Amino acid sequence: MTKIYNRTTVKERRKELRKNMPLAERLLRAKLRAKGLSGYKFRRQYSVEGFVLDFYCPQSKLAIELDGESHFLPGAQDRDDQRAKTIEGYGIRVLRFTNTDVYKNMQGVLSSIVEHVEIITSPNPSL
Repeated sequence: MTKIYNRTTVKERRKELRKNMPLAERLLRAKLRAKGLSGYKFRRQYSVEGFVLDFYCPQSKLAIELDGESHFLPGAQDRDDQRAKTIEGYGIRVLRFTNTDVYKNMQGVLSSIVEHVEIITSPNPSL
């Protein structure tokens, strides 16, 4: 069986990303760490296949991705779409925010995350 989560081949990249987190990721991490968001645990720089997720809640299988400047360059949208499609193929839902969302509307970002986590983890989701 092929290991798809936290492959050792991506370990050094995950470590480097954790050491050099952009400001938006550091700010969001401060809110998510130590089960600080409604008691849900979020991991940072968790990998699926060769992709490194910014944040991942294993309990709800929810990935949180923050899009900085590089996500708005030519071709980036296609790469992001393909990446999301691959990740969603493992039953993981991907929720995206821009760095600007985090800077200007942190409460809205947190509310949206809680809403998605609770929908996913409720015993009878009304989707």
